[in-house]
Amino acid sequence: MKITFHGHSCVQVETDNASLIIDPFLSGNPVAKISADDVQVDAVLLTHGHGDHVGDAERIAKKNKAKIIAPFELATYMGWQGCDVHPMHIGGAHQFDFGRVKWTPAFHGSGYVVEEGQQIIYLGMPAGLLLTINDKTIYHAGDTALFSDMKLIGEQKKIDLAFLPIGDNFTMGPEDALLAAEWLQAKKVVPMHYNTFPLIEQDAQAFVHALKEKGIDGEVLNAGGQLTL
Repeated sequence: MKITFHGHSCVQVETDNASLIIDPFLSGNPVAKISADDVQVDAVLLTHGHGDHVGDAERIAKKNKAKIIAPFELATYMGWQGCDVHPMHIGGAHQFDFGRVKWTPAFHGSGYVVEEGQQIIYLGMPAGLLLTINDKTIYHAGDTALFSDMKLIGEQKKIDLAFLPIGDNFTMGPEDALLAAEWLQAKKVVPMHYNTFPLIEQDAQAFVHALKEKGIDGEVLNAGGQLTL
């Protein structure tokens, strides 16, 4: 299974049978190395309704005839845009052809900002997700604060790879993400949601060094960086 990090919180997962993308913020992402037109996937997974996570979801889904999998309100909204959707919600799991998706809590917001009308369209609760394929489990935390139920997530499921936000200001910073990594007990941790914009600049190498001091395997993936699971 090949994992590619496209910057910010965008992660692509490719197996022999399927390709999936999580939070495909590519257009307007200053660190992304690919465009939405380069993406070939069977499914698009969205953790919440902010523009830097929904990103190019509609464009990618329609171009590839791919299904969007998201929390109910966000899935409903994307369905109204003409996308093929599969609505789910926090605590729920479903077995798809490519693998199993289970949604986890995330403490954040979720809404589409309409600048012209000074409106925010509420899009339900934000979420993280557990993606299990071929007996390997990836945890994508979405945008979130630290919360104690991360201990439970780690106890319930053996996590092979965790993507955790470290940018601070809008999400966990490095200190809280370090504690989250301890609680989750993932075999490997990759930082995300940092250095896309000045407000969330962080030293990812320092975070990985702190992980290793705790006996946790960490790796920095630059945009376009890959690892095999």
